[in-house]
Order: sequence, then structure tokens, then C-alpha cells
Amino acid sequence: MIRIVVDCFGGDRSPAAQIDGALAALSAHPDLALVLTGDEPTIRRRLAETETPYDPARMEIVHAPSVIDPGEKPTDAIRLKRDSSLMTAVRLLSDGEEEIAGLVSCGSTGAFVAAGLLRVGRLRGVIRPAFCPILPTMNGGIVGICDTGANVDVTPAYLVQYAVMASLYLREVYGVENPRVALLNIGVEEEKGDDLRKTAYPLLRQTPGVHFVGNMESRDLLSGDYDLVVCDGFSGNVLIKSTEGTSLEMLKKLKKDIYARPLYKMGALLMRRMFKEEQTYMDYQNYGGSVLLGCSKVMVKGHGSAKASHVTHCIEQAYRMQLGGLSAKIEQSLENLPQELQK
Repeated sequence: MIRIVVDCFGGDRSPAAQIDGALAALSAHPDLALVLTGDEPTIRRRLAETETPYDPARMEIVHAPSVIDPGEKPTDAIRLKRDSSLMTAVRLLSDGEEEIAGLVSCGSTGAFVAAGLLRVGRLRGVIRPAFCPILPTMNGGIVGICDTGANVDVTPAYLVQYAVMASLYLREVYGVENPRVALLNIGVEEEKGDDLRKTAYPLLRQTPGVHFVGNMESRDLLSGDYDLVVCDGFSGNVLIKSTEGTSLEMLKKLKKDIYARPLYKMGALLMRRMFKEEQTYMDYQNYGGSVLLGCSKVMVKGHGSAKASHVTHCIEQAYRMQLGGLSAKIEQSLENLPQELQK
């Protein structure tokens, strides 16, 4: 049985989205057990209202009365709000040894990262854990981005480790064999970029287990030509948010233009199934959260605006990471790197 703890508070739709998503995940995986943290009376009321059947033996509730606000200073929050839903979940994860395999939260990103570093800890050989979300590409595939905000300032060694960890993640969780890895840069030529990227380029090319294909410009993120993009957390955060934002605004403009003329409305009526399929395909809610690669336990950060389906995907990410033994494989791969890339 794989046990995962779910922080039920902190998101825009909490706790309904977390509870409904958890029930869906339980239904899909008979060997999955969940621990829900948060205000117990509120959680039990939601469970009493649901029509989804579930096995109470695979569902545990741990009372945690407070919630970490997204605006709170992360280090203060994890120190002062030990009874919060997030920190209760972190305590269960870190103190439970092998009993609990992973954690899913849609709460404060800053507190989530701080707790991962200070309370859960790193895998052997990992310099700093990094976020790796997944986006859909235009050819029906997916692309991972590592890092998207956990580490703003990085070294070439960080980028090499991101490539190793995220390549294993894509292979073990999504079945992407030999992922094509690119380095985010301002041009595709090898000599482009700042000192960080110029130094990282040859290191990535020489790293065993990494199928490095060169530099990538941000406009090609969704082209389908790459399976993984490695970058510093600042650039990665700007990249993913600008991509998601552009996609959403284009959908809004398309809808506005369709309603502007009766002829367009008629055409849209005939194409409504296609529009619905495209909207579903591009919806980030359908692709799970950002895994914090490199922690000693599985940690998945969902979107603050998560719906139930998104929470289900996040739980399934944690489930598949544990099922594939990802942590042990990351440690083994990092051991094969030169010592200068393990500092």
C-alpha cells in the first residue's frame, strides 16, 4: 500500500477540491491510501456530503486547525504555524520514515519549498531540489521545465543535476524514453548566452544519461521538439507563466471574436467539439502540479486555483513517482557524476 498525505487547505477551492480529488484518486488505485490534514470537522462534513463511495480504512484524517496564508513569510510560517495543515502534513512525511511516501499541497509555495529544504531534506548528492512542472506541446506530447522558481540563483552544476533528475522523472512517470534535453537560452547557437549557460552547455553535453540536444529559445517551448528544458528558477518561472498567460489570453480573444459576428457564431457552433477538445488539452489543470525533485520524500505542489481533477492528477504523480522508485534512481545517477557536480 502506498500512503500519501494531502494538505487539504491553502488553495482557492479548499477543502472541497482536495477532498473530491482525493476520493477520485482512491477510486482509481486500490493500492493507494491517503492521509488528509486540515480542520477535521470541516473535512468530515465534506465527506458526509459526497456521493462518491470510498473505503474508510484507506482514508485517515489528522486534525490541523490553522492555515498558512500565501502572503506570510515562509520561514516564519513553518516555524510559528506548526499546527497548520501544511506543516502537519510535512511532519507526517518527514517523521513517518517509510510509512508515508509523498505529500501533495496546493498551499503556500514559499512555505512548501522552505519545508522541503529544512524539514524533509535532500536526497544524497542533491545540491538543491528544483520544481519541474509539465506542459502540453503542439504535437500531442509533453515538455517539462526544471527549475521554475525553487532556486533563483544557480550554478552550472545545478543545471546538470536538474537535467539528470528531470530526465529520470519523465522516463519513470511519463514513459518518455531518452528525453531530449535543452538549455533555455537567448539563441540556439552554442556560444550564445551568459557565463552560466556557456559553462553549462559542454557539461550537459558530457553528462551520462542526459540526451542533450542544445540550446532552446523560449518561443519553441511548446513546439514538441524538446521533452525537457533546464534553466534557473527565475527564467523558468517567467517562461512558464508567460506561456500559460499567453495561452489563456488567446483563448479569451478567440471567444470574444467569435461572439463579435453572427457568421463567426455559426461557424463556432459547428466547431464547438473541437474548441472544447482544444480547451481541455491546453488546460494546465489536467497536467498535475510541480514536483519538487531532489527531496528525500516525494513532494508535489499543485496550483493554488486547483480543481478536484487537478488534485487527482497531483496525487497520481506522487503515486507513480513512488511506484517507479524514482528517489533511489536519482541518488544512483547522481553518484555517477564527477565530484565537482555534486557540490
